Amino acid sequence: MKKTMLMAGVIFFFSVSLALAAGSPVGKWKTIDDETKKEKSIVEVYEVNGKIYGKIVQLLQEKDGGAAKLCTKCPGGDKNKPMLGLVFLKDLKADGSEYTGGTIMDPNNGKIYKCKLEVVEGGGKMKVRGFLGVSLLGRTQIWHKVK
Repeated sequence: MKKTMLMAGVIFFFSVSLALAAGSPVGKWKTIDDETKKEKSIVEVYEVNGKIYGKIVQLLQEKDGGAAKLCTKCPGGDKNKPMLGLVFLKDLKADGSEYTGGTIMDPNNGKIYKCKLEVVEGGGKMKVRGFLGVSLLGRTQIWHKVK
């Protein structure tokens, strides 16, 4: 019994250490369009009750930062809401070094995809993958931590 408890403690310690070493996704990130390679927005990623969410706080290609822009193609209750403050990354949970099980919405077309993300390069970058069905059928963006 003592060996089992000790082993469980060691496994827990190492899993927590690995998660902390990879870095937390919580904070502000600059998004880079994977097709045009242009900076698109600043996103604030935050945690509520153990789940990760992300909202748009600035649109970098808009003169006013996106203050007047509405999400005209967003589905449901998000339709015609302001882009600033729009929660488009939802319900991701820690799964080893990745965060999975949630969704990401593309505000440009209103489509919702499964999502996974992983903080890399000592917390300086984050790989964000949106996909349909299986992860192989999707796109990955690299977001950069805002200091």
